[in-house]
Amino acid sequence: MRIYAGISLLGIFMLLTTNLAEARHIIGGNITYTCLGGGEYRFTLEMYRDCNCTNCALLDDNAAVAVYLCSSENNCNASNRFTTIHPNLETPSFVDPPSYPCLIPPDVCVQQGVYHFNLTLPLSVESYFVTFQRCCRNVTIDNIFNPEAQGATYFVEITPEAQQVCNNSPVFNTFPPTIICANQPLVYDHSATDADGDQLVYEFCAPYTGGGNNTSADLLNTCIGAQPDPACPPPYGNVQFIAPNYTPLFPLGGSPPVSIDASTGIITGTPTEVGQYVVGVCVSEYRNGVLLSRIYRDFQFNVASCDPQVVADIKEDEIINGREFVINSCGNATITIENQSYQLQFIDNFRWEFDFGGSPTILEGSGNSSPNWNPTVTFPGVGTYEGVLYLNPGFGDCSDTAYIHVNVFPDITADFSFEYDTCVAGPVVFTDLSMTGSCCMTDWTWSFGDGDASSGQNPSHIYENPGNIPVTLTVRDTNDCKEAITKTIPYFPVPNLIVIAPSEFVGCAPADIFFDNLSFPIDDTYDIFWDFDDGADGSTEISPWHTFNEVGVYSVAVDITSPIGCTTDTLFNDLITIVEDAVAGFDYTPDQPSSLLPTVDFIDESQRGAGVYWDFGDGGFSSQWNPTHTYQDTGIVQVMQIVTHINGCKDTLIKTIDIIPEVRYYLPNAFTPNFDSTNDEYFGVGILDGATNFEMTIWNRWGEQIFQTNDPKEGWNGTKNNVGKQLPNGVYLVHVTYKEPRGKIVELKGYATLIR
Repeated sequence: MRIYAGISLLGIFMLLTTNLAEARHIIGGNITYTCLGGGEYRFTLEMYRDCNCTNCALLDDNAAVAVYLCSSENNCNASNRFTTIHPNLETPSFVDPPSYPCLIPPDVCVQQGVYHFNLTLPLSVESYFVTFQRCCRNVTIDNIFNPEAQGATYFVEITPEAQQVCNNSPVFNTFPPTIICANQPLVYDHSATDADGDQLVYEFCAPYTGGGNNTSADLLNTCIGAQPDPACPPPYGNVQFIAPNYTPLFPLGGSPPVSIDASTGIITGTPTEVGQYVVGVCVSEYRNGVLLSRIYRDFQFNVASCDPQVVADIKEDEIINGREFVINSCGNATITIENQSYQLQFIDNFRWEFDFGGSPTILEGSGNSSPNWNPTVTFPGVGTYEGVLYLNPGFGDCSDTAYIHVNVFPDITADFSFEYDTCVAGPVVFTDLSMTGSCCMTDWTWSFGDGDASSGQNPSHIYENPGNIPVTLTVRDTNDCKEAITKTIPYFPVPNLIVIAPSEFVGCAPADIFFDNLSFPIDDTYDIFWDFDDGADGSTEISPWHTFNEVGVYSVAVDITSPIGCTTDTLFNDLITIVEDAVAGFDYTPDQPSSLLPTVDFIDESQRGAGVYWDFGDGGFSSQWNPTHTYQDTGIVQVMQIVTHINGCKDTLIKTIDIIPEVRYYLPNAFTPNFDSTNDEYFGVGILDGATNFEMTIWNRWGEQIFQTNDPKEGWNGTKNNVGKQLPNGVYLVHVTYKEPRGKIVELKGYATLIR
């Protein structure tokens, strides 16, 4: 058992579980060794973690390294463990990101931890396996399954042949770049140096798994735990790549695929997919054709979109393959080219070159303040010309090039004429007069100024509204050159036909009729006059309302004058027929219905009615001329009478009737409480339906209250408070109050004479 001075076992457990709760951090590592002689070796364990990882474990303060002595990698188990050591972590450092001139890579943080330790390994006919294991790999790795659940194993085998010659393992010269740029050629020297000068052979190989993501106390240091202690014996499994897109030999894909040169260790290719990829590199060491050792490293390539800082760009009409810019000019050989290149702070100089068929025309400058930044170039005439824009020419990644194709096409002219009857509405006929110096026209687009359009060459159009109407014609030719022209049409004719609604009307007086003027073209600028043939004033509105009050037949005349003096009129003979109407009228009795008098007699007083309908306002109805109706409840009701003329005209009258809730209550003046069952109690009589807050009190002549009740049905029996000794004969004061159903407070006073 390992002993930690000054820390309890519970504290150790809490520390480890805190550090391992999110143990997704490993992005690479390897083990190398140096033979010091006499069986003594010095080992170096290098571990790498993602230091931008959120809530992830730190590098271990002590690494649990196990040494196994086995006849082969596949013939090894826990009983073959030679020793276990726990070297300390040296001060961690950060791996500097690569420098990309004029490219901006994203922020990636990689931390390196180094552990040095010495071991004495007696000469043996078997191999020593020096191993460290840890979980887990970075959760964001894209080319293997479940990276957050897969640990890593880093080991080196010292073969009997290597022991015999006191061999030194190769040592990698540099750590791979923390960031490589997508769609940018990758060239990275992943070579190693061998102190003995042995032959080295490089290859991509599968990274090894180790441990698991269990952090519980009883499993933490086992082979399925996050921190195996001791590290477990070989053989070791391989991580599972997401085939067929990714394999151990092609861990990044790419076009061309990313690969490693077996002789030089140089990694080349062009990665195309943004992501994070684990890569394994194995280096085999040969001396005189004999394999002495094999060292292994895995690491994480972060493939990112690196924004170029210098980009050649111009305002174009078309772009080809993202690099070739097409400018089209129709009829104009002098062209100003708009330079949209960026980033300006990295552009030191530029050069334009244009080929006119002889010596190239060259325009140079430095910075966007140069007069040649947006050059104006006069080309020889109609034709196609080539040009190039160079930014920072000769500066590698800090330079960029735009290839330019300039097409100077023949001129194109848009034109048209129009014809129409200026006084009477009809179609406007448009005639295309456009011309082009190329083969021919291909497209005509007409915008008629009222929301309608046409693609015909010579269209006609009917306008519903007058006005000074802008009409635009846009034409296009075979070179895709286009031109537009707009002309204004003064369109103010009178309608070809006056149309109004209604087309006829038969109704009762008074008739309020809306005359909808459906004629076109008209608007507020036209003078319009309506004559309704009833002696009343006419109207100058486009679509007026008019009320006919008298029975009769009426013709309607409409006159229209346009703003330019054109006129038209129409007489609609006998358009309106107004017929006689009935007149509703009724009375009722009693004048004041109540809860005591709820039956109401209705008396018809209508005129010229052929039929009648009553709605009594409480759900009841009748078709009798003089009906009687009894109301079951009090309150305000709306009584409606509808009287129908024989010609179908109707008239309606509504009256409001209030059915009053009545309360009647009276006090007697004497009673005889002699137990003869006749007039033995004193109480009031009447109707109190709907009354509230009732109270009756009785007082003697000395002002003493001798009885009180809130129940109108409870009487006084002649004793004090209806219990005890009988009171003497005499006159007593009675006081009663209550609230009527509609809130009125009623107060009654009287005298009760007690007689026995």
